[in-house]
Amino acid sequence: MLNLAETPHFQDSEKAREFLENLRWPDGAVCPHCGCKTAYKLTAKLNSKRPVRPGVYKCKDCEQQFTVTVNTIFEDSHIPLNKWLVAIHLLCASKKGMSAHQLHRMLGVTYKSAWFMAHRIRYMMSQPSFQKKLFGIVEADETYVGGKSRGIGHADAYDRKQKVFALVKRDGDVRSFHVERVTADNLHSILRKNVHPSGTIMTDNFASYDGLAARFGGHYTVNHSYGEYSRKEAGKPVIHTNTVEGVFSVLKRGLYGTYHQVGSHHLHRYLAEFDFRYNARKISDSERTILALNQAEGKRLQLRESSASRTGSTGSVN
Repeated sequence: MLNLAETPHFQDSEKAREFLENLRWPDGAVCPHCGCKTAYKLTAKLNSKRPVRPGVYKCKDCEQQFTVTVNTIFEDSHIPLNKWLVAIHLLCASKKGMSAHQLHRMLGVTYKSAWFMAHRIRYMMSQPSFQKKLFGIVEADETYVGGKSRGIGHADAYDRKQKVFALVKRDGDVRSFHVERVTADNLHSILRKNVHPSGTIMTDNFASYDGLAARFGGHYTVNHSYGEYSRKEAGKPVIHTNTVEGVFSVLKRGLYGTYHQVGSHHLHRYLAEFDFRYNARKISDSERTILALNQAEGKRLQLRESSASRTGSTGSVN
C-alpha cells in the first residue's frame, strides 16, 4: 500500500507541480493555447521587484503564459496541488468512494472546497461518449437507487427512486447510465449505441428487453421471479446476470454507506466514479491514480455549474 506521508508529491506543492509536469509533458512543455513546443520557463530577474509565480511558462509563438494546470480540472484552483493529488488517490483507491466530509477532514480544506474537488475528480474520471462498442457477452440490467420515503404509497416511492441502467462485458468494462424511465425504447437505444450487433446480450426476464434477439447476435434471459439465477445450455455460454448485479452491489454500498444521499442531477458523476474504478480494477491504486490524471486535460467544471445542479437536486451530496 502506498504511504502518502513518504511520497514527496503528496506532501509538497512544488513536488506535486513537477510530478504533473513530467506526467503531462514528458518531452517538454507544450503550450495549451496554440499547441507549440517552444515554451520556456519564466524566472525572476536578479534584483527584480516583480516576482514570478512558480511553474509559469511563456510560449515563444503566441506569447501566452501558462502553467501545467491550464485546461485541466486544476485550473483556477487555490488549493495546493499536493492536496489535489491526495484527494485523487483517495478516490481512486477507495472501492466504495469517499465522502466530501471525509476529504474535508483529511485535507484540511473547507467542506465546500472538498465537495467541489470531489465533483471535479468525478468529471475527470468520466469516459468519452464516443467509446468503441462492446463486443462479446454483455450483461444488461437495471436498478433503482434512492432513500426510503415515509408516509407515501409504494408506487409513489418507486417512482421517486432514480433509475440506473448498466452494461457489463464479461471480464471487461462497465458502462452505467442514469435514465429517466426504464422503457423498452430507452433501454434498446442505449444498447444499440454501446453494443456491437454481433454481441450476445444477457438479461433477466424484464419485458422491456423483449425483441433484443433480432438486433444482436443472441439474447438469453434468466427468470429471477422463479429463483433462477444461472443456467447452462449445451453449446451456449453460461446464462446469468451475476456480473452486472455484482457491479450494482458495490454501487449501492457506496451510495448508501458512504454518500448516503445523491441528488438526481449529480448521479451521473457518481456513476462515472464507480465505473472508472471498476474498469481499472486489475491495476494497482497508484496506477489507477496515474490513469485518472492522464484524463485531467481538457476537462473543466465551473463551480457555478455544480452549484446550479446542486440547487436543483433532490437530495444532499456528500
